[in-house]
Amino acid sequence: MDDMLCDELLQEIFRKLPSTPPSSLSVSLVSKRWLNLYRSSKASLSLKFLPHNSMVISLSSLLSHYPSLSFLSLVLSDAADSTSSNNDSSTTAFFDNVLFVVSSSCSNLRHLRFLAGPVSCLSLFSLSKSCSQLTSITASLSRPLFLNWVVSFPCLKELCLHVCSTDGVDDGDKQFGLSLNEELDVKFGLETLCVSGIQADDKGISWLWRNCKRLKKLQLRSCDSVGDGESFASFIWCVEGLEEVELRKCRSIIDRVLLRLAQNCASLISLLIYDGCSREGLLEFITTCRCNLQKLDLRLPLDLNNDHLLAIAMNLRGLLTLRLQSCCLVTGEGLHILGVALNPTLEELALINCDVVDREIGLLATLGQNLRMLRKLDLSYNEMLVDKELISMLVSCNHLTELKLRGCRKLTSMTMVTISKTCKGLQSIDIMNCPGIGAQAVEFFVLNCPQMKQIVVEESKVSDIARTWACHKFIEVTSGS
Repeated sequence: MDDMLCDELLQEIFRKLPSTPPSSLSVSLVSKRWLNLYRSSKASLSLKFLPHNSMVISLSSLLSHYPSLSFLSLVLSDAADSTSSNNDSSTTAFFDNVLFVVSSSCSNLRHLRFLAGPVSCLSLFSLSKSCSQLTSITASLSRPLFLNWVVSFPCLKELCLHVCSTDGVDDGDKQFGLSLNEELDVKFGLETLCVSGIQADDKGISWLWRNCKRLKKLQLRSCDSVGDGESFASFIWCVEGLEEVELRKCRSIIDRVLLRLAQNCASLISLLIYDGCSREGLLEFITTCRCNLQKLDLRLPLDLNNDHLLAIAMNLRGLLTLRLQSCCLVTGEGLHILGVALNPTLEELALINCDVVDREIGLLATLGQNLRMLRKLDLSYNEMLVDKELISMLVSCNHLTELKLRGCRKLTSMTMVTISKTCKGLQSIDIMNCPGIGAQAVEFFVLNCPQMKQIVVEESKVSDIARTWACHKFIEVTSGS
């Protein structure tokens, strides 16, 4: 039997297999030939490891069995000693050796996620020579920052940098003869940039802003600044063509960033702000921005209030998606006005862990009547939400295709019966951590939802009958996180 199938056919079959341990283990137990073919067919590999010198040799041997890798993720194991991740020169040298192994073993890489520890410019330049087709890189760097190596990756479209808190060796410009202020006369095609941990004295960032003139997506995380004194002036260079911006834990700079976006970015269609923003700065952006914003995602427990909702209703009438999380200061009146204003356009609404959903009886019914064209609804973690309130909204939302109710602990089987009767086009539902919804309700739901494609629920609530029918109807039943 082992000799009846040619190598090429087996490899094609293995490429179709899921990457879960049961599948890989089953294949490896058939024969050494199957194991070797399975490894050689894999395009994606994720590894966790402990930072020991012996690991470098082991990694080199392991990667030699995976010649077709296009995606590789390397991160430290959860069991790694916290002291092993200190950003001193010896630690950087170790992770440089690891990256050198990747460079020499994975010439076909397109995506690299290297978050094991900080690496130097030298190892990144070496990587660019061996893996010139990389389109996405995620890496950690020590200070001072030297980012000129970015241009040595001609195909790079996505870059994610984690700036470590401890300084490294200040010799990057001396080694490579590069200037932090060098202007580039090359095509610099970076489209997505994610940076975390920037401080006010980081000089190399200003160089990056000036040369990222084709950015479409920008993510800033836990940043106290966008770099040294010249950086905000340089920041304008990368703002003009942005379409998506995400700002997480950037309270100290967010007002200035929003001001630059309002003044200089007319192409922005998606904005996410989590965990930190001034009320005045956000209100100024909403009322003065020149863009046609289509998606707004806010998690601002103590900064978002009705004034912002009224401004959104007045100035952002083209919104397709509105996501609000933990909005403690918002009232039903503000959401009602917003629902009326966004009636013709809004397709996705999320009110996650929002007190107002539990406080104000009848709010969801009103929103449902105003937002009849909703396609996606997320009411997760509203723990006091009851059947009556949810049902009063769902009877008006006949076009829903996706519904998330995770963590709504007061809901019961009555909700599932109503959903199956009123939301005939529903394709995906999440009912994890809803103790009031039992196995019998899940079974009834599987049998009576003709368009359903995915159900996220605890395995203990999926009966044999429900699993069998889900298989026959091609419904994916998962307990995803």
